[in-house]
Amino acid sequence: MTRSIRPLVAGNWKMNGVRADLAIAAEVAAGYDLALKSAVDLALCPPATLLYMMSAALLGSRIATGGQDCGVAASGAFTGEVSAAMLADSGATFAIVGHSERRALHGETNAVVRAKAQAAQAALLVPIVCVGETQAEREAGKALAVVRKQLRGSVPEGSKAATLVVAYEPVWAIGTGLTPTPADVGQMHEAIRAELARILGKPAAAGVRLLYGGSVKPGNAAELMSVAHVDGALVGGASLKAQDFLAIARACA
Repeated sequence: MTRSIRPLVAGNWKMNGVRADLAIAAEVAAGYDLALKSAVDLALCPPATLLYMMSAALLGSRIATGGQDCGVAASGAFTGEVSAAMLADSGATFAIVGHSERRALHGETNAVVRAKAQAAQAALLVPIVCVGETQAEREAGKALAVVRKQLRGSVPEGSKAATLVVAYEPVWAIGTGLTPTPADVGQMHEAIRAELARILGKPAAAGVRLLYGGSVKPGNAAELMSVAHVDGALVGGASLKAQDFLAIARACA
């Protein structure tokens, strides 16, 4: 962890959840006690169909909500898209952009991810910009170069620490149960911080929250969160289980 940075644990529900599952958010809110509130920020990113209802249900809990993606344009003839302004209107604080599933399955380039991050910032949302290498890229010794390139292409220049979160999610670790070693995570997060300093300047980069994602669960959270420059977690499947999500938050606290 970075002592000067308040950690964030964000849950990405992906394409999971119906109205009955708002009970999960309620259980998280019930377990977000004073000790946790004093130590760590929480956010839940449900599917767009649940965003407004979850935001309303969590009012007063100090748990933020976010979208899992946002459109580049503010409005217009873009059937099926959800704009950043619409997310904000639904109560969101964050917007995940550039997740590896969006990059791989929807062909999103670094330029598209940057445009989405800029759209989020324009709507006063904080983008969670995701970066990460494939297993083939890591095995070829290209992991650091790949992530640096993604950062240069995806992070809006001029971002301030309060207007940006970066999540490192090695593609090969997402949903597989595999995780890199703490040493590998530390090396990558240190490299991300250094690259952000080149993009944004050292003062801004020093305050950006860097999350780790990729098969984060209660059993490995404490070890991962103890690594330098890891300022929280972007949690996938475990965020659909309130007690697992809270256990990861306690590991940060």
